[in-house]
Amino acid sequence: MKITDLLLKNVMIMDLKSTRKEAAIDEMIASLASQNRISDTALFKQGIMNREAQTSTGLGDGIAMPHAKNAAVNEATVLFAKSSNGVNYEALDGQPTHLFFMIAAPEGANDTHLQALASLARLLVNPEFVSSLGNATTPEEVHSLFEQAEKERLEKESEEQRNQETLKKDTSRPFVIAVTACPTGIAHTYMAEDALKKKAAEMNVDIKVETNGTEGVKNRLSASDIERAAGVIIAADKNVEMNRFDGKHLLQRPVSDGIRKPAELIEKAMNKQAPIYHASDSGNSNREDNEGGSVLSKVYKDLMNGISHMLPFVVGGGILLALSFLVEPYFGDKSEIFIFLNSLGGNAFRFLIPILAGYIAMSIGDRPGLMPGMVGGFMAVESNAGFLGGLAAGFIAGYSILLLRRVLKGIPKSLEGLKSILLYPVLSLLIIGFLMYFIVDPVFSTINTAMINFLENLGTGNAVLLGALLGGMMAIDMGGPFNKAAYTFSIGIFTDTGDGSLMAAVMAGGMIPPLAIALASTLFKNKFTADERKSGLTNYILGLSFITEGAIPFAAADPLRVITSSVVGAAIAGGLTQFWNISIPAPHGGIFAIGLSNHALLFLVTLAIGMVISALILGFWKKTVTEELN
Repeated sequence: MKITDLLLKNVMIMDLKSTRKEAAIDEMIASLASQNRISDTALFKQGIMNREAQTSTGLGDGIAMPHAKNAAVNEATVLFAKSSNGVNYEALDGQPTHLFFMIAAPEGANDTHLQALASLARLLVNPEFVSSLGNATTPEEVHSLFEQAEKERLEKESEEQRNQETLKKDTSRPFVIAVTACPTGIAHTYMAEDALKKKAAEMNVDIKVETNGTEGVKNRLSASDIERAAGVIIAADKNVEMNRFDGKHLLQRPVSDGIRKPAELIEKAMNKQAPIYHASDSGNSNREDNEGGSVLSKVYKDLMNGISHMLPFVVGGGILLALSFLVEPYFGDKSEIFIFLNSLGGNAFRFLIPILAGYIAMSIGDRPGLMPGMVGGFMAVESNAGFLGGLAAGFIAGYSILLLRRVLKGIPKSLEGLKSILLYPVLSLLIIGFLMYFIVDPVFSTINTAMINFLENLGTGNAVLLGALLGGMMAIDMGGPFNKAAYTFSIGIFTDTGDGSLMAAVMAGGMIPPLAIALASTLFKNKFTADERKSGLTNYILGLSFITEGAIPFAAADPLRVITSSVVGAAIAGGLTQFWNISIPAPHGGIFAIGLSNHALLFLVTLAIGMVISALILGFWKKTVTEELN
């Protein structure tokens, strides 16, 4: 089966109207439903959104590949859609998305379908082909481009096969191996494979890539491949067979890095710059990466899993609570509208710490960790151990499951089924209950109370310094560990006290980088390329929406100037929020949550000051570009 058999002209959308992610997904699903390619739009959308929750399928470079494989699909289909305005799709590079390939695979999709979908993913690594698609104006033209590209690809693959034996005999060339895998195994798996192979050819490096896709393991690595390789690249978002790599230099990254950073991965594997993998450490806790070490990267990943699941409760509950306080002066604290909003927001807030702890534990110990984690989190709330106690509960519960797995490893096979339904729940609950009741809750309750008292008694000068520190941290890595640490700390204080003053500091600090870049690209046109100026305009919207990641492409291209100027402006804005006692009792929303602030106008002033200072530093510091202005 060819790609063009799945790429139907009558479902294509050549002018996608939506500019937001979910709306664009709905528009594409509606087109599939109109041609009876799917039978249940809600079920299919659930599959799409579940995949997006794992990692955005907005791959960067203007391309997105939302995909799902479930019972709602009548026939395997690839929908092509094109947006001239661009969609804010939360792409990995923070840029708008213009080309979409929505893949609908039936639950029982056969190998032919899956191979065709894999071929599609591989074609999209070619920038010239993607550019041609961007210029296409009719479904017929899109179809023709794919027919030609598929023909050329088959010819290229034949040539590669002919040359493969010759390359194997050339032992003078460096040799690395890789495994690519994504949860659904349809798109990212094969795009990462092709990106790695293409870049390896450019770098004069031999590479063999094993794919763990829906169609199974292809191009499996042999023992001799592993022995010969200088290093191993694992670009995967799901578990792959790891014990075979014992003793090898191994770099483990998300599958998106295989697509976006193939040169970096190959260079580190080739030069043995990755940690040595030890099979005895295998399991969920053995995610190694030479940027921060295996332990720190794992702790960060587990923490972010808890925070990402907690965040909707913080946002929904926090905003409704803030709204209840806004209506209280007009309707009174006995009114139905106040009681409704206040109780609804309060109920959402009661879930925060149990959800946080439960999903941290689940990230560490898989599904058995969820129950003891949530119970430990609930105990932290009841004992006033607060956010810190919840964090401790999550990690204790998760690692208690790993401990129980080791202890129960020798259990007779006849009793294996009792582990998940009896032994893990009972024993893990006893462990977390004992530790929380007798040790964690008393200790962290004291720490939590002392910390809150300290913050409440900060003088103006110290409060300004703390606000500046948090604001600056939001701009250091723009969504990375420093950013998340500042944001997590502020959420913890907000959760425990309901005081949104530090949320104002981190929100201002997080909004400054994209806003400053947008303003600098407007004021200093000769310092930015045409493409950068277009992206700069998008950063006005991203900045106002508190999406710091919009600044990442600029920071990657010119880190010293962009990050330094952003940190200066963000720190000033964060400090000013504390100097003027600004509070925003909502953890997200940016300009859309400003109505909840006690000093909305002053918050806008802090943004303006921080943005202008950062923009001027960046604008005067950057070098003039040599390209001719459009």
